[in-house]
Amino acid sequence: MARELEGKVALVTGGASGIGAATADRLRAMGAAVVVADVEGSPPVDVTDEGAVDAVVEFVVQEHGRLDIAANVAGTSGTYANVADATTDAWRRTLQVNLDAVFFCMRAELRAMQHAGNGGAIVNVASSAGKMGVPGLAAYSASKHGVLGLTKSAALEVARDGIRVNAVCPGTIRTPMLRGFVGGDEALLEKMGRQAPMGRLGEPDEIAAAIAWLCTDAASFVTGHALEADGGVAAI
Repeated sequence: MARELEGKVALVTGGASGIGAATADRLRAMGAAVVVADVEGSPPVDVTDEGAVDAVVEFVVQEHGRLDIAANVAGTSGTYANVADATTDAWRRTLQVNLDAVFFCMRAELRAMQHAGNGGAIVNVASSAGKMGVPGLAAYSASKHGVLGLTKSAALEVARDGIRVNAVCPGTIRTPMLRGFVGGDEALLEKMGRQAPMGRLGEPDEIAAAIAWLCTDAASFVTGHALEADGGVAAI
């Protein structure tokens, strides 16, 4: 793999498993120094805690002298329920993890990049559900719509600073989070995969490749974009 990110420093949230772990591995393989922040990491970092987020970004800058790349991957599927049956606590928790946390991360990351004045690239993981409604997952869908709004707004704010802000919208990906959501039912997972136009689930490495590309100079004129990596779902 080409080491296109040699000398760059990256922060990956949600990097202990699934898409986050695949992204961290790919960025390392491309030459970047990678710091992983995850509630299951050591030490753990809760991205819904703005103080913890500020601290980990400060650590990256102090330890490595800069922050060039950020992949905000941490998220939750939330709880399956129709809007009329959903609880306030479940709604708020999904928004905290999927939207508030992305705001906290972007705010800290952008401040660090703007202070350094060297540009940078941020990629937020949204979802195909950020572009459509999903019955039973209204909180998840709303949170991912919000991520896209944040992404586009921030991209416009920092475009003249040489900082690019983009999003990736995965479809149904074979991750521990998805497996947990379906209770480990492998048959159901495969059925979900067959519903995509490409007829299969996506793999974490495929989403990591899209994230990594947006962090390279090959995407130097791309900002405010929501890249669909969903097996064709958005084309339906």
